[in-house]
Amino acid sequence: MSGEAAAPATSAPRAAAREAAPAARDVVRVRDLLVTRGGRPVLQVDDLAVREGETLAVVGPNGAGKSTLVLVLAGLLRPDRGSLSFGGAPVATGDLAYRRRIGLVLAAPLLLSTDVRGNVASGLRFRGVPAAEASRRAEAWLDRLGIGHLAVRSAGQLSSGEAQRTSLARAFVLDPELLLLDEPFASVDATTRVALVDDFARLQAGTPGTCVLVTHDLDEAVRLGDRLAVLLDGRIRQCDVPDRVVSSPIDAEVAAFVGGEARVRGRIVSAKDGIVVVDTRTDRGREVDGPGGAGVD
Repeated sequence: MSGEAAAPATSAPRAAAREAAPAARDVVRVRDLLVTRGGRPVLQVDDLAVREGETLAVVGPNGAGKSTLVLVLAGLLRPDRGSLSFGGAPVATGDLAYRRRIGLVLAAPLLLSTDVRGNVASGLRFRGVPAAEASRRAEAWLDRLGIGHLAVRSAGQLSSGEAQRTSLARAFVLDPELLLLDEPFASVDATTRVALVDDFARLQAGTPGTCVLVTHDLDEAVRLGDRLAVLLDGRIRQCDVPDRVVSSPIDAEVAAFVGGEARVRGRIVSAKDGIVVVDTRTDRGREVDGPGGAGVD
């Protein structure tokens, strides 16, 4: 049998903590979700819940439906079918009360035409936080994201990395109950991306919030996610702790995406003319190519 591809690195102590953690309540949940475009399904999710205090990393190739899922979770896109609930209560598309309890960071930071501090404080001001308090909290998050020295710089004069740090600070300062991030590191160069991921991991460790991170980068998802959902062709094909997804992909398509090899437990029944028939403990055998075919335990 062919060897297994190396899996992205993950922290063993953190993985153990994930397994040992007690069950938490669901913060947000979608059920029976269907989104179509031009009459074609682009996202179909039977049931997906994000638990309190966890980071769910949703990973998949371009066009898999990841951004569509974020828009539904943010209450910005009305699905053709299905329900969105928050803390067990239903959420309607465009619900402002719900929007005020979440934070949203997009791949391209959408900043106001003011200075950096004003951008970060803007959400607090919209929520009625007094100006002095909003400014103080904004400056604290600017410092935590390493851009305190840019507080009075115009947003239009920022580099892509500085702009995304500003966008992250604007989301974190709200102390959201749910933070949604759609490819938050995709718009920056490779060196800046590494630094941003490192800083986000540090902030994530010190912030007890709930987060959904969407990315096409598997290493990023494995590092940052407490659970990993693989989204292919608009459907979540596997959702589990990252170590289990990359070491035991549920099928060949997930295995191809994570760079591993599908492994099916079974018993070889016969081998003839390069075809191996394997009993996978179902009513039917499974035919695979001879040596070098799918892994069989």
